[in-house]
Amino acid sequence: MAEETNHSGAMQIDIDLIRQLAGVLDDTQLTEIEVEDGDRKVRVARKAAAAAAQYHQAPPMPAAPQPQVSASAAPTADPVGPSTSDVDAVKSPMVGTAYLAAEPGAKPFVSIGQQVAAGDTLLIVEAMKVMNPIAAPAAGTVKQVLVENGQPVEFDQPLVVVE
Repeated sequence: MAEETNHSGAMQIDIDLIRQLAGVLDDTQLTEIEVEDGDRKVRVARKAAAAAAQYHQAPPMPAAPQPQVSASAAPTADPVGPSTSDVDAVKSPMVGTAYLAAEPGAKPFVSIGQQVAAGDTLLIVEAMKVMNPIAAPAAGTVKQVLVENGQPVEFDQPLVVVE
């Protein structure tokens, strides 16, 4: 990703990069993707039916919370119910795709009721072809798995509840 400035000091926009990131949004059904390269950050977000792209040097303004409604939002072995607080939930550190096992057909990393130690892998979030293990922050018991295998996830989305 090359960044050039013209004589007035204005940043030149890499249109090919914007198009590639928009393609990733289309391919993955995600609503937002952000790439950082040194001091430059590029964030492409889809709002309603239109896609918006912006370059910025400062952190983005938080978007208004939107309800997540989808066919895959049905509870998956949810013994506690929606009253569970997000306080104990391990949240996604990035936008990507959640995988509950190391490979297709393999045993899931964790299951409900399983004891985990701090640092144990709970699941993987794939972002830009990189597999990122999501570890338990502390020892405890898995109370809920809030995502399905292969489900797209957003930044800060609750993934697993460990108490």
